[in-house]
Amino acid sequence: MYAKVLIEYNNKNIDKTFTYKIPENLKLQKGMKVVVPFGKNSHTINGFVTDITDNYEEDYDLKEIISITDEELVLNSELLELGNYLKDITLCSTITAYQTMLPSSFKVKDKKANYNKYVNYIELVDESQAQKFLENPTKTPAQKRLVQTLLIQKRIPKTGLSLSPLRHLLEDNIVREYQEQKYRLTAAGPREMPKTLTPLQQQAVNAIKLNEEQTYLLYGVTASGKTEVYMHLIEKVLQNHQTAILLVPEITLTTQIVDRFYKRFSSQVAILHSGLSEGEKYDEYLKILRGEVSIVIGARSAIFAPLKNIGIIIIDEEHSLSYKQETTPRYHALDIAKFRSHHHHAPLLLGSATPTLESMARAEKGVYKLIPLTKRIGNATLPTVTIVDMRKELKTNKSFISRLLLSKIKTAIAKQEQIILLLNRRGHSTTISCQKCGYVYKCPHCDITLTYHKTSNVLRCHYCGYSIYKSDICPECHENSLNFLGTGTEKLEEELTRLLPNARLVRMDTDTTQNKGAHQKIIDSFANHEYDILLGTQMISKGLDFPNVTLVGVINADTTLNLPDFRSGETTFALLNQVAGRAGRSTKKGEVIIQSYNPDNYTLKCVAKNNYLANYRYEMHNRKLLSYPPYYYLTSVKVASKSYEVASQEISKVKNYLDHHLAKSTIILGPAPAANFRINNIYRFQIILKYKQEPALLKTLKELDELFTLNNQAYLEIDINPLTL
Repeated sequence: MYAKVLIEYNNKNIDKTFTYKIPENLKLQKGMKVVVPFGKNSHTINGFVTDITDNYEEDYDLKEIISITDEELVLNSELLELGNYLKDITLCSTITAYQTMLPSSFKVKDKKANYNKYVNYIELVDESQAQKFLENPTKTPAQKRLVQTLLIQKRIPKTGLSLSPLRHLLEDNIVREYQEQKYRLTAAGPREMPKTLTPLQQQAVNAIKLNEEQTYLLYGVTASGKTEVYMHLIEKVLQNHQTAILLVPEITLTTQIVDRFYKRFSSQVAILHSGLSEGEKYDEYLKILRGEVSIVIGARSAIFAPLKNIGIIIIDEEHSLSYKQETTPRYHALDIAKFRSHHHHAPLLLGSATPTLESMARAEKGVYKLIPLTKRIGNATLPTVTIVDMRKELKTNKSFISRLLLSKIKTAIAKQEQIILLLNRRGHSTTISCQKCGYVYKCPHCDITLTYHKTSNVLRCHYCGYSIYKSDICPECHENSLNFLGTGTEKLEEELTRLLPNARLVRMDTDTTQNKGAHQKIIDSFANHEYDILLGTQMISKGLDFPNVTLVGVINADTTLNLPDFRSGETTFALLNQVAGRAGRSTKKGEVIIQSYNPDNYTLKCVAKNNYLANYRYEMHNRKLLSYPPYYYLTSVKVASKSYEVASQEISKVKNYLDHHLAKSTIILGPAPAANFRINNIYRFQIILKYKQEPALLKTLKELDELFTLNNQAYLEIDINPLTL
C-alpha cells in the first residue's frame, strides 16, 4: 500500500504530494498527520495523507512513512475538500490551507510536545475484599479510613493523599491507581430552561427551514433577542441529532453569549478562539474530534471545526470586519460557511443590527431570505440620540468632554446608573511634536507617527511594535517644548478623573486587556456595579448586555468617519449603532450623546434617527457611482519589497501583465503606493481591480503568483474581495 503525503513545507515550488510506502504495522487513514523522511538527507518532517492507493507506477525506490503523529487527528473527506477550495479562492499553498484549519497545538513540529492533561485516581480493586481488610486488626487507622472513604466515594484523586498508607494498600492489591484525561474547560452549574419567545422571535425561528441549503439574513435591532433565536434553532438541530456552529466576532468580548450557551447546553458546547491557552485549544479540539460536543462557538477560525452532520451555521454580527483574515490565506469566514452549508445541505443564518451592504443587497434580490426583528425585548425601547457640535463647544469649553455629556454622566451616577464611553483610539496622545522646531516623533520603520502611552511612558508604533521611552526634551532642538496632540483612551481616563474625582471608572482597550482573563475580569466587575463608567475602544461596542447602563457617550465620532476607505460610512454607522445599542436594554430609558466636529454628516444623522435603511440607501448610491461593492467585485494586488526601486519596478510589470490578460471591461486602478506605504521597512505598491465579471481573473492571478515564487527580492500579496483598501 502507498500513501500520497503533502509535506509540511510551505514552499509553493513543492506544493504537491509525495508518495511513500505504508509499513504493514501502520493502521493509516486518509487525512492523518504523519512523520516522513524527506530530502536527500532524509530529515524527518510532518505531512498530511491526502490519498491511499494500491498502485505505484514510478521507477524509483520509495521511502517509508515513519509514524502517525496523532491517531485522533484525522481531516475527514469534507475538510480535505475544503482545504482545496480554500487554496483555490485565496491562492495559498495547499499545506497552508490545511494548517489554517488546525489550532496551533496540533501544528507543532516537535513530536515530544504533549498537551494531554491527566488526573490520577485511586479506586478499590474489590469491595468484598475491602470489607475483609477493615476487619483486620493489624491494619493502621489511616489505611482503614482511606478504604472506608473509597467504599462511599468509589474513587478519590491521588493528589493530596498521604503516601504511606496508600503505598501499603497498593502493595496489598486493595486499591489500584489509574489515569483519566481531564479537560481544562468545563461547563459548571445548573442548566437553564429556554425562554419563551416573543411572537416576532417565534416567526423568525419558524421561517428558517432545517435540512435545506439556504442563506438567511436576520436583521434585528439591538436587544431584539437574536441570541435567543439562535439558541432555539440550535435546540431544534440537536433534537435532530445534528450539530451546530456559531461564529462571533471576538469571543473574548462576547463572553456573555458563551455563558448563556454554557447554561443552556452545558457540556455539549466547545469553545475555539485565540485567547485560549495551547492546552485549552487542544482539549476543545479533541472534544470535537471525538464527537463529545454538538455545538462549537468561536471566532473566525472556528468555521473549520471538524464537526460532522452539521444542521445549522450561524454568523452573529455578520457585518464585523474581523471575519476576514488579513494574512495568508486571506479568507472570509462567510465563504467557508457557504461551502460547508452546501456540503451538509444546512441553512446558514447571518445575524446583525447593521448588515453589510452586500448582505442586504442580496436579501433585497432574494438571494438571501430576509427575516426582520424590529422591536426590542420586553418594555425596552431604543435610546434617544443627541449629536453635540464640538466646533461650537470648543469656543467656550476647553475640555474634549462636552458640557452636555458631563452633565448627563453626573446625573446617571447620582441615580446609581452606569455609563459606557467610546473613544476608538487607544494610548494617550496620537502625535507628539515640538512647538519650537516642528519635530514630530515618527516610527523609523513605518510611515506613521508614534503614539504616546503615558502609563508606561513609551512612544509606540501600532504597526511594527517599535517603541522608545519618551523624553521631556526635543531630540532635534533639545528644547523642553513638546506638544501632545490627539486624544486616546488614556487621556480620556485622565480627563474624567480630573472632572469626576469620585466616579469609579475602568478602561478597556488593548493595553489593559493583554493578560489572560483580563476582558472577563473587567466585564464582570462592571456588571457587578463595581464601576460607574466603562470607557474603551470599539471592543466595548458589541456583545455586552448591562441592564443598568442608561447612558452611552461617543467622544469623537469622526475617528472612523474620516478614514480614506470606501467602507468608512458603513463601518462608522455600524460602530455607533452598536455602541448606542448598549444603552437602555432593560426597563430604564437609554440615552446616547455623540460628539462630532462634523454634526451635519449624513451618516451621523442616520445614527441619530436609528435609520439603518436610510444609511443603506445613501451608501448604495455612492457605491454605484464609484463602482464599488456590491455593484462591482474588488481584488487588491500588492507588491512588497525592502527596496523602493524593486517594488516600483515589479508593480509596473504586474500592471502590464494585467493589461494584457484581463478583459477591457475590468477597471485597473494604479499602480500607486498602498495606504500604509512603508511598514517595518517594507515598501508596498498596490493595484486595485474592479469588475462585474472577469473569467480570466483566477487564471491570471495564479500565473502572476507563480512568476513571483522565484523572486527573492519582492513578493506578491493578492487579496480577492478585500474589505479594506
